[in-house]
Amino acid sequence: MIRKHIGIFVALAATLSFGTARAHEFKVGEIEIGHPYSRAMLPVAKVGGGYLKITNAGPADRLVSASSDRAGSVEFHEMKMNGAIMEMRELQGGIVLPAKSTVELKPGGYHVMFMNVTKPFKEGEMVKATLVFEKAGPVDVEFAVGPIAGDKAHSEHGK
Repeated sequence: MIRKHIGIFVALAATLSFGTARAHEFKVGEIEIGHPYSRAMLPVAKVGGGYLKITNAGPADRLVSASSDRAGSVEFHEMKMNGAIMEMRELQGGIVLPAKSTVELKPGGYHVMFMNVTKPFKEGEMVKATLVFEKAGPVDVEFAVGPIAGDKAHSEHGK
């Protein structure tokens, strides 16, 4: 009897764990968006970053725009080193998604910039946004807000 209950508990726990792990992924056409996340913001901050993994199982596409009711505008940026200087620039044409590839938006590289944020992001909340792909079209996503300083576990969340 106890073995039967333990078996049921293990099966239920595995099902719930799988459901939770899969619940923070979004899909449009052949594009899958994995685990969008952001960091909590200081109360006076007006910009916030967003990170996610985009897996394109189909033909080449492009992430062309994004919007959120929490920001006046949403842009795509790239950070990279130019010698000893870190530079950040807006990607005017969006982010290219080659056919059958994965592109990761993460701190220190490509990322989403929420500009003129109306209410700073707080740890534990979800920030709704819409991503628009050139071919696949729009998809609603939610960015899970983690600690203000970010941590290794949260940064690795999408991997």
